[in-house]
Amino acid sequence: MPLPDDILVPRSLLRDPDTFGGTREGDCQRGRPQVRGGYLAGLEAAPPTDRPCLLLPRLTEPHCHLDKCHTLPRMGPVAGDLMTAIEAQKRDKQNWTEQDIRTRATRGLNEARANGTGLMRSHVDWGKGAEPPLSWQVLKEIAGQSRDIALQLSPLTDVDDWAEPAFAKAVGGEVASVGGAVGVFLRGQPDVPAHLRAMFRAADKHGIALDFHVDEGLGDLNGLEQVADIALETGFDGPILCGHAVSLMDRDAQAVERIADKLARAGIFVCALPTTNLYLQDRRDGTPDRRGITRLRELRAAGVRVLTGSDNVSDAFCPMGQFDPMAALHLAALTAHLDPPMGDWLPLITTDAARALGHRAPLIEDTPLADCLISDATDTAGLVAGRTPLRPARGDLSVSRNELSARKG
Repeated sequence: MPLPDDILVPRSLLRDPDTFGGTREGDCQRGRPQVRGGYLAGLEAAPPTDRPCLLLPRLTEPHCHLDKCHTLPRMGPVAGDLMTAIEAQKRDKQNWTEQDIRTRATRGLNEARANGTGLMRSHVDWGKGAEPPLSWQVLKEIAGQSRDIALQLSPLTDVDDWAEPAFAKAVGGEVASVGGAVGVFLRGQPDVPAHLRAMFRAADKHGIALDFHVDEGLGDLNGLEQVADIALETGFDGPILCGHAVSLMDRDAQAVERIADKLARAGIFVCALPTTNLYLQDRRDGTPDRRGITRLRELRAAGVRVLTGSDNVSDAFCPMGQFDPMAALHLAALTAHLDPPMGDWLPLITTDAARALGHRAPLIEDTPLADCLISDATDTAGLVAGRTPLRPARGDLSVSRNELSARKG
């Protein structure tokens, strides 16, 4: 069927919504599509119908783990905190054959595709030493073969390894060869600033982005501020993404304000990972009373670009989860009180998320309609709630009845 004549476009995904045409309806522009060369060039004011169609670009998944996904069924029940999950997942690696990794990662990629993902970053456990592990080799091959999802890889390494020149040269070069991002796990290790400087030097030398699993826990952790300090000190100009940052929940208002200011000045993106962090954080004998999610509202108010991601799916870190950026945003909205209009938060899984991965922001005007998604949701709250599925706008959807009429004329 052709593109419907009644289109809703979130204003947050337009370069200049006030000149795009149509009629403003809440946090969207609404009207009849004006299509030129396979792109939505604007909207024409028209009487609304009872079946509008909401249009948006394909989604970005900024933080997930395709190497670990769907391992839980063979582990049996895994209950405990972050360190318990790390040890359980480590034990499972005896099962990581080439076929096993390929089967599970492909399943995860297919799930992401079905949920409208066009760009994603997967972390890959690296281990010790500079030699790429089997999981990296398999995912590198999968990424090279993927056509409709741009799959970016980031090795999950120990921060102190980057102080070793041979490691930094070899791993940095390998990451650069696939257009990936250097990644490390930061959780209160000693001598972090010195090791971070070495890591920043390697990333700068190879022209690659940085990605941190940082402060994945409540309590006295401050890796996030250390990353911001080194970023400001070095003037690093590549994308920097910090995932988790859960310990901000235990910082007072003055500390949050100080750290947020540094993050904003350094241009650092912060990604909340609600599914895994809500499941693992504040585990005690009873029901937790601390939320396992970073301070999205305070960070954004301070000018920090924030994101949400899916993180772990059916592994030792999270028994549930799904490769679905919209579901991650939905959960973050509930737990972090992201108030409507929900269209204001869509950049967390579209434009800002793509920028964090070093890609061009997929604004509607710049995205071929064949690469867009459509939904029968009648507003952005219904879209984020997931009440209507997303589907690709391809083939004859790239040509509206309006354009066909113009051609016939």
